[in-house]
Amino acid sequence: MSDMPTKEQLDAVLQEADLLKTPQQVDDAINRLAADITERLQQSVPVVYTIMNGGLVLAGLLLPRLGFALEVGYMHATRYRGDVTGSAELQWQAPPSVPMADRTVLILDDIFDEGHTLAAVVEACRQQGAREVLTAVLVNKIHDRKTSALTVDFVGLEVEDRYVFGCGMDYRGFWRNAPGIYAVKGL
Repeated sequence: MSDMPTKEQLDAVLQEADLLKTPQQVDDAINRLAADITERLQQSVPVVYTIMNGGLVLAGLLLPRLGFALEVGYMHATRYRGDVTGSAELQWQAPPSVPMADRTVLILDDIFDEGHTLAAVVEACRQQGAREVLTAVLVNKIHDRKTSALTVDFVGLEVEDRYVFGCGMDYRGFWRNAPGIYAVKGL
């Protein structure tokens, strides 16, 4: 696989990257998310879905901090732009794993960038009968290209409009495990 970066290239990306949010800032943000989500959902018994793969790190750090009964599920969805009109159809690589009919649903994801996939996931949950669908992201990327179809309910941190990775977000499939939030040098 010639497109795969070498270990040296990957190490250089991290070494040269700009640290936008320290591990402590990420931890503080997750504590705030946990408090806000607990305040809003502690009287319900929600199903919490993680959007794979990006939401995995957020879910692992956030779920133990939610001190109320909840059910956990996962999903992996992508959008396919298959026609000339630019419309996108949601494609399930792993469909929702827990029934959501008449449930409060919380969707966890790593980043709110433009928001088209997350908006499509929220709509799919509503179509599957969810009573209420809320969204939580670790990072909101600041720019004016967001879809008008979605407003995120819970946001941990805001970052500038750059190519970011770490804490679930990837650089070419790698560095989701970086403990802070980094921006690729020059991007």
